[in-house]
Amino acid sequence: MTPPRTTIARRPRRPEAGFTLVELLVVLAIIGLLTTLVVVNVLPAQGRAQQQKARADIALIEQGLQMWRIETGRYPTTEEGLAVLTAPGTMGAALARLPDDPWGRPYLYRSPGLDNRPYDIWSYGADGEEGGDGEAADILSWER
Repeated sequence: MTPPRTTIARRPRRPEAGFTLVELLVVLAIIGLLTTLVVVNVLPAQGRAQQQKARADIALIEQGLQMWRIETGRYPTTEEGLAVLTAPGTMGAALARLPDDPWGRPYLYRSPGLDNRPYDIWSYGADGEEGGDGEAADILSWER
């Protein structure tokens, strides 16, 4: 005697889960376009931000120079440099620390300055060389 046949209920076959190659390529293309838009709009802002930081640093150094002048009656000489602003005096140090420019170089200083200015403070900008335009422009204390 043969056993009776039982029918096994089969589940309906569902399509494979996942993404097609075309869908993945469309998503990658969209991500590429968004990345391009962000880079084009953000990178110029970084250069402007570095120039603004340099101007703010120079203003901070000028405040330190004023405090040092009040204490000593004169501005530091070119030979003494800006480092004297961090040395403790009778009223304490004029600056806690001397910042470097946004491109990692020390600010330049001379006293007396040119054109009858008491001092000059400057940075040569992104390229580190005198002159330049845009992000490579010099940041000068006397041109603000």
